[in-house]
Amino acid sequence: MDNENSLNPMFRNNFTVFSSALEYIEEHLCDDIRQEDIAAECMYSLSSLQKIWKYCTGMSLKEYITKRRLTAAGRELTETSAPVLDIAVKYGYNSHEVFTRAFIKVWGITPSRFRKEWKGNCGLYPRLSRSYFEGDVIMNVKKFDVSDFYDHLKNNAGSYVLCFDIVDLMPVNDNYGSAAGDKVILEAFRRINEAAEEDMLCLRIGGDEFAMVTASCDREKVSAIAEKVLSCNGNTIEWEEKTIPVSLRCGVIRIGKTPKYSELCGDFDTVINKARNSSSLEFI
Repeated sequence: MDNENSLNPMFRNNFTVFSSALEYIEEHLCDDIRQEDIAAECMYSLSSLQKIWKYCTGMSLKEYITKRRLTAAGRELTETSAPVLDIAVKYGYNSHEVFTRAFIKVWGITPSRFRKEWKGNCGLYPRLSRSYFEGDVIMNVKKFDVSDFYDHLKNNAGSYVLCFDIVDLMPVNDNYGSAAGDKVILEAFRRINEAAEEDMLCLRIGGDEFAMVTASCDREKVSAIAEKVLSCNGNTIEWEEKTIPVSLRCGVIRIGKTPKYSELCGDFDTVINKARNSSSLEFI
């Protein structure tokens, strides 16, 4: 993979524009974000920014902002006792009703029910990582910024991480559209979250990839948690009168005493590939 500085000026500029837009959005999630203001911050035309963003992420600027706000709102619902309306207003919704409709669209349930049923660490749509390049080709962003996740890993050296990915998500997106794929992603994350204990961090780390830091060194215990999730394989969701089965694969890795992020990513891919080939829970 080429270094940013080796890219020709056109692609280096696209990289800078995407990164600037990402930073602006994340710094103003609780503000009245206008797309024109983002473009002005990047010193770029709005139409060109929208095209770059859509290409990199597969979603519109508006959709990204909405999903990030409602992910942050979900975290506040589980981690604070703030009234739902206060959280709604903080993230740009002027009424309980409007916030509830938007929240259901992303999370599938009302904010009040979410607060009662969902565990913490609600990273359904974490912040995107910076874009990356291969030669002179801008690649789609596939990974999220998991710097907080990495800090948590370092504090749980020696314990197990459950690594999950969704089986055949791409055909769902191709056949039914990205909205159906989002519903499959939500169902997968819900199963993982439901199986986790209160002190276990659950996070989406890629398009169809999830991790659960179990904070446990007990192999039998983490195997039982994984099997609880995998026991739901084949259960279906309904989407526009279509029935879509949802299944996951799972592998288990153990955190070293001084984990390196690049090694953890490699271990994740290795253990998921083993699970893909064996169709069973795998340890490395």
